Amino acid sequence: MAEVFLRRLTRWQAETQRESVADLYVAARRGPSAEDGEGREEFLRRFAEHDIQRPGFEMVIGSDPALAGCCYGYAADRDGEWCRDFRGEVPQELRELGAAGRLFIIAELMVLPAYRRTRVATRLQQTLLIRSTAAMAVALVAPDNAPAGAAFRSWGWQPAGWPQPAGERSDREAWSRSLP
Repeated sequence: MAEVFLRRLTRWQAETQRESVADLYVAARRGPSAEDGEGREEFLRRFAEHDIQRPGFEMVIGSDPALAGCCYGYAADRDGEWCRDFRGEVPQELRELGAAGRLFIIAELMVLPAYRRTRVATRLQQTLLIRSTAAMAVALVAPDNAPAGAAFRSWGWQPAGWPQPAGERSDREAWSRSLP
């Protein structure tokens, strides 16, 4: 397996890579729960209409030269929109940091199965967060994805609550970590 090189993309570069990122999303989600997850078209819609349009959008890709992984996110909006979907109480610290503009949301972290357990995911999330001026980061993880939960725990992340989209069941658990 060739070495995976990481590269930070601008918003425009991320937009030009959206089809490749959607292909990566589908390939990374293959497995027992793939049928339950969001499909390619839904991912593309969310990526183009919601995620990439957020202020403070950041993206890092890993390739060898084919796309092997991707991590992206954005600064939480100060008006608290990001936490309105939480079921139950949002931890006070997260609410305060979001209101102060000091919270970064990791929207996606995806790695092809062949590159898992090779530190690609570790490097992607570290590179994404290294330039952040936020005090804390929040990531959404599928609760039935034990390997992802174990990875986030090994990186120092802790469970922080359950987002509950209006009228839907939650399929992801929020995890948080203080940033240096």
